[in-house]
Order: sequence, then C-alpha cells, then structure tokens
Amino acid sequence: MKFYYYAYSGHKYGLDRVKRAVALIKSFKREGIEVELLLNDFRAGLVARELGVNDYTTVETFLDIDAVAERGDMVFVDTPEDVTTKLQRYYDKFKILLRVVDDCDTQSLYGERVIKPISDDGISSIMIDTKYSLKSEKDDRVLLFLGDADRSKDILSNEDFLNETDMELLLGSYFYVKYEEKIASHFSKVYEADEYSELITSSSTIVTSSMQTALEAISSNADLIYMKQYGDSTCMLKELEAYGVKIINYFDKSALSNSLKRETTATKRAKSVDIVTKSIINVYNL
Repeated sequence: MKFYYYAYSGHKYGLDRVKRAVALIKSFKREGIEVELLLNDFRAGLVARELGVNDYTTVETFLDIDAVAERGDMVFVDTPEDVTTKLQRYYDKFKILLRVVDDCDTQSLYGERVIKPISDDGISSIMIDTKYSLKSEKDDRVLLFLGDADRSKDILSNEDFLNETDMELLLGSYFYVKYEEKIASHFSKVYEADEYSELITSSSTIVTSSMQTALEAISSNADLIYMKQYGDSTCMLKELEAYGVKIINYFDKSALSNSLKRETTATKRAKSVDIVTKSIINVYNL
C-alpha cells in the first residue's frame, strides 16, 4: 500500500492546503511512512520544497488522482473542487480514503472518512508544521500576510487600512510582479514570499486572512489578528477565538486599530500535527 496526499492550490485558493499537507507528510516521515504529495501547479511544488517536502507529482485535477494512485492505496483528498463525480469510485478503489475539510458540518458521501477541525479521536484537519512551535526570538513588527493570492487586488483597494499603522508586508506566492511594485509603496518594508516561514516565526504581530497562516502564527506565539471573510468556517472561527485570536472583519480599519491595543487570553493551545499522525496510524493499523 502506498500513501498519497492530494492538495489543491492556485490563484483563487492560495496554498493553505499545501501547507497543511506538508505538515502531515513531514510528520508521517518522522514515523517512517512516506506519503507522496500530489499537486496541480508548479508554484505549489516550489513552495512545498521551501517548506521541506522535496518530491511531488503533478496531476491536473481531483479527477486525475487515479492516474497515479492504484487500487489498495491510501489517499488523502484536500480540495474545494466538486468531488461528487468520482469520489464513490475512489472509495471503492482505494483501501483508505480520507477527505480533509475545514467545515465541521461536512458529511461523508460514500463512506469515506471526513477529517474535520473538531475530532474526538485526535484525527483533525488542523495540521500545523512543528517548526512553528519551536521557541524563537520575536522582532517588533506588525506583519501583514493577506494570503498567498490577492486576485481581486484587495490590498491596493484598501489604502486607508494600510495607513492606519506602520505595517510590513509579506508577499504571497501568487502575487504578480507589477502588482507587487504597486503595493510596495504602502509599506515600510516588503518581504519576498520565500521568507514565509522565517517571518511567521519571528514577527511579534501578524495580520492575515489565511486560516493556515493564522494557525501557524498561533503556534509561534505571535499576537494574531485574523481578518475574517465570507465563507470562513464557523467552527474554525470559534477555534481561533479559543486560541485567543483577535478576529476583525476584512480590512476593517477601526477594528484593526483597536485590536492592536487590546490584549487577549487564550483558553486552549493548538495541538501538534504529530497527534493527528499517530491517531491515524493507530486507527488504521499502519
């Protein structure tokens, strides 16, 4: 039996799923199990390598997973694509099929295991690379990382928000060069996308609308402000609140100003991805 993790990415959805996949794949490797990463764009492959997973295979869409994985294999599916077309076939073909989601209300369609944020057996879709929990020195900066993509050019459309405080910007991997040049003048300092891990671990305050980045910033003990958007998982927002995250509306200038002055107290801590890995190994006797 071989192991595969399919993580969808792109200019619309960013790289959150890829970062989640990398966290789990590295954790499995520490347990002596190799999991092959399946991606659908070259940029995602470069980022995966920067984060510590060197090998990956490219497939075009969810529908092409079975061009690589074979009968009897174990497959993780982490995608916003419409899976109904082929999911039942995958469930019949693969020995273990697990669907990773952000919404606690998502139900299994054909018998596949749905991995949700909240779980009673330790198998959760909250997967954070352990490197973010390592103790690190913090630089006094307010870092804006909107996400890996800004297709609607939201940063450029919210100049008033940017002028509220002296923020530094971490570029997204899917930002276009000309767009980077246009938004650079609004920040005291701009960092390239390949500095992602270093900046998330070393920044004292992080402002983001990426859920995965929020989780990684929590692990690194940053003061986190999350800009929620339409479509965000309700149960994930509740989790962020429990972690002590300040949640504001998307590009809400006054809320940002108030949040920078306000302290919050966490009632729980994010668990290690290794707990997820070991729970999966135990449940499926791997």
